[in-house]
Amino acid sequence: MEGSGVLKLLESVGAIRHGHFVLSSGLHSGSYVQCSAVLQYPAHAEQVGRSLAAEFGGLEISCVASPALGGVILGHEVARALSGKREGTLVRAIFAERDARGILTLRRGFSVQPDEHVLVVEDVWTTGGSTLETMRVIEEAGGRVVGAGAIIDRSGGKIEFEVPSHALLDMKIESYDADECPLCRAGGVATRPGSRFERTRS
Repeated sequence: MEGSGVLKLLESVGAIRHGHFVLSSGLHSGSYVQCSAVLQYPAHAEQVGRSLAAEFGGLEISCVASPALGGVILGHEVARALSGKREGTLVRAIFAERDARGILTLRRGFSVQPDEHVLVVEDVWTTGGSTLETMRVIEEAGGRVVGAGAIIDRSGGKIEFEVPSHALLDMKIESYDADECPLCRAGGVATRPGSRFERTRS
C-alpha cells in the first residue's frame, strides 16, 4: 500500500479530523489523525499491517511490540503478516502499557528472550516518544530492537531512530507548544481526542 493509498483509506473512514486538539505529546494542533477509525475494520487493519510488515521483510523478527493503546491492533496485524511470510514461523505481538506511575512497562506476563529480535510499531509518530519508550522497555528486558514502524509520520521527517524505520505515510501537520499555539491565541479551546494523558509522548 503506497502512501496515497493510506491517505485515501484514512479519508474514506473520516480518520482525519480538523479543529483544535491537544495531542498525546502535549503539543497543540489544528488537525488530528484517529487511526482507530481505520483499525476498527479488520479488513483495513489486516491490509495496513501487511503493508507495514512488508517494509521489514529483510529483517529477522520474532516479536512485535507496541505501546498501548494506539499500537495494539496494528502490532497484532504486523505480527500476523510476518508470521505468514515463512512457513512454521510464529511472530508474537506484545504491548507495553503505563503503570500507576505513568511509566511504560511490560505487564500481563509479557516478556522477551535475551537478544530476541523485536520490531516496535505504533499508529502515529508525532515526537516519536512512545516508540522510543517502548524501545527502552524492550532493551531493558533483554531484547534487541531491530526496527521501528508506524502508519503515519506527522513530524515532517524530523524523527530519527537508531534502527531501520519506516512509516507508510509522511504527513506533515503543524503542531505547537501550548504557550505558542496560534489557535489558543485566537481564543480557541483545545480538546483531547486521544486515549492518553498529556504527560505521555506519541
